[in-house]
Amino acid sequence: MTSRAALLLPLISLAAACRSGPPPAPPAAPAAQLVFVSNEDSNDVTVIDSATDEVVRTIFVGKRPRGLRVSRDGATLFVAVSGSARAPPGVDESKLPPPDRDADGIAAVDVRTGKLLRTYESGQDPESFDLSPDGRWLYASNEDASMATVLDLSSGKIEATIPVGEEPEGVTLHPDGRSVWVTSEGDNAVHVIDVATRKVTSRLETNRRPRSVAFTPDGHRAVVTTENGGAVTLVDADRPAVLSELSIDAPGAKPMGVVVSPDGGRAYVTCGRGGVVAEIDIAAARVTRIIEKVGERPWGVAITADGKKLYTANGPGNDVSVIDRVSGQVVRRIPAGRLPWGVAISPPPTP
Repeated sequence: MTSRAALLLPLISLAAACRSGPPPAPPAAPAAQLVFVSNEDSNDVTVIDSATDEVVRTIFVGKRPRGLRVSRDGATLFVAVSGSARAPPGVDESKLPPPDRDADGIAAVDVRTGKLLRTYESGQDPESFDLSPDGRWLYASNEDASMATVLDLSSGKIEATIPVGEEPEGVTLHPDGRSVWVTSEGDNAVHVIDVATRKVTSRLETNRRPRSVAFTPDGHRAVVTTENGGAVTLVDADRPAVLSELSIDAPGAKPMGVVVSPDGGRAYVTCGRGGVVAEIDIAAARVTRIIEKVGERPWGVAITADGKKLYTANGPGNDVSVIDRVSGQVVRRIPAGRLPWGVAISPPPTP
């Protein structure tokens, strides 16, 4: 005969389960990194989910967006916008329309909502910029004014302007946060600015028309692209001093953007009208691979935090290429806005 206690046990267990509720759900997987692409001719930013490589949003930011960065907490996207007309090589700039200085600035966008929060002052014709580690300071290049601007994001005020040579473009903060490096296309040089004194402390000569600077994560090496020189300059960032120059042996190569792999071993250089990406072994100072048929004039480039995928902005092609880093193959082409220029990727989400 079954005992009364034995009959009650299942009922007690059921009641306990009802009181405690369903078992806790497993934690949701963190969202993928977002890829942001500035579209210079359509005045907007294309937002791509890196997990699916699908466009999830398009955000209007202002005239002629180019350089862009995401805050370290991933909450805010900053974009350089400009009222100066585009002046491609060979164009007579005296025949261009006058600049709209009211359109110059740094647009700040809420990443979660896609809402344009405000546009900061930036000096004339901002092109590229970088952010201090604490997120307070923004350092921008002002192409038309031959200056670099120091903007205090906490107050929204310009705190300093620093002469850096003709046609400044690329702006990258050293990983230690103590200096900011600015390329000057017209001077064929890189200017190193001490952030404490806000003065140029070093000037490095490069090949013709330097465009971008990227550092290894440890900050010991810098990689500088030189568009019209068809080469990449490797720099000892500790001294600083030029170590070597590597020619990119690909037809029509015009080195533009550069990104360093998370492990610091490789640099990836977009080559503009050459339509390729060059892979460089930084320690060995040699070009190890040419990734072909990337897109029409790839310019901006970024890499995911796991180092698995590269994204390039292909200007006249109006699209973005997704490159598998291991195979060196373009695995997808994603339509963007008109004349995509720069690429930035949000930091990896915390679990």
